[in-house]
Amino acid sequence: MNSELLIGFFGWGAVINYLLLLLWFLFFSIARDTVFKIHSTWFKLSEDGFDTIHYCGLGIFKLLVFVFFLTPYLVLRFFA
Repeated sequence: MNSELLIGFFGWGAVINYLLLLLWFLFFSIARDTVFKIHSTWFKLSEDGFDTIHYCGLGIFKLLVFVFFLTPYLVLRFFA
């Protein structure tokens, strides 16, 4: 497997995952009440708990994308 293929994989993986993160943020920001109503019918959640879960989820997802996609992309791009 050559380095150009890996650079493309990690680069496009980072782009796709950051777009998913942006979509999650926009959906959560714009339709927060609707999403809360849907989730509160399934689970017993307070509004503060709901906000905490989504805020932590966004942070963890962003960190994982940075560690598993963006960092390998940058290392391969500049040092390979």
